[in-house]
Amino acid sequence: MTAQTIILVEDDPGLRTLIARLLQENGFTVRTAATAPEMWIALENGPPAHLVILDIMLPGTNGLDLCRQIRKSSDIPIIFISARGSDEDRILGLELGADDFLAKPFQPRELIARARAILRRGPMMDGGDQARGRNEFTFDGWTVYFARRELRSPSGAVVDLTGAEFDLLSTFISQPMRVIGRERLIELSRTRLSDSSDRSIDVLVSRLRRKLSAAGSQPPIVTVRGVGYMFSAQVQPA
Repeated sequence: MTAQTIILVEDDPGLRTLIARLLQENGFTVRTAATAPEMWIALENGPPAHLVILDIMLPGTNGLDLCRQIRKSSDIPIIFISARGSDEDRILGLELGADDFLAKPFQPRELIARARAILRRGPMMDGGDQARGRNEFTFDGWTVYFARRELRSPSGAVVDLTGAEFDLLSTFISQPMRVIGRERLIELSRTRLSDSSDRSIDVLVSRLRRKLSAAGSQPPIVTVRGVGYMFSAQVQPA
């Protein structure tokens, strides 16, 4: 089995070496960078990467701006690592499209567990039609391809979703026309987000809504005040 490749962007030489060695000892291929230009070189050279571990406090272009730039063209999973571990920083990281946020200092085993969880890439379905082999569904003209983890708009354009966003959409599609409580969504998100809370779920829902409304249609995710959310569209096998 080919080792998965991680791009590690960290400007502290000692910490960069330590984390790179840790990832390599756990079976990953690692390409390192200390600055934004080095990160772009690492992303463009060699086999496609599977994950970016990105420090926020970098010289020159910081990690938050880099995340914005990456998300314009790629849905590669991103884990932020930062000495700034406030709720505001975590939420901002999620809003920008990161899949996880790990505050320094952290336990080495925790970083490995987070990376492996994100790289599993399995949709969070409860079974149902997908378990019986149905991998394509439609709703309101949209099409979801589970095997490719792809969403296409009514016009046929591919919509870039992060892993966490796709998993959230998978959960809604598996239970259409049913109210799903925040606690249930938090439980289902634990493989994706360390910061599983009402706020992080609300951020994910907001991100997904924006992308579903980009085609000019009303997003089918309805807020049920005080309870959670409901996917109001009819879902059909494609």
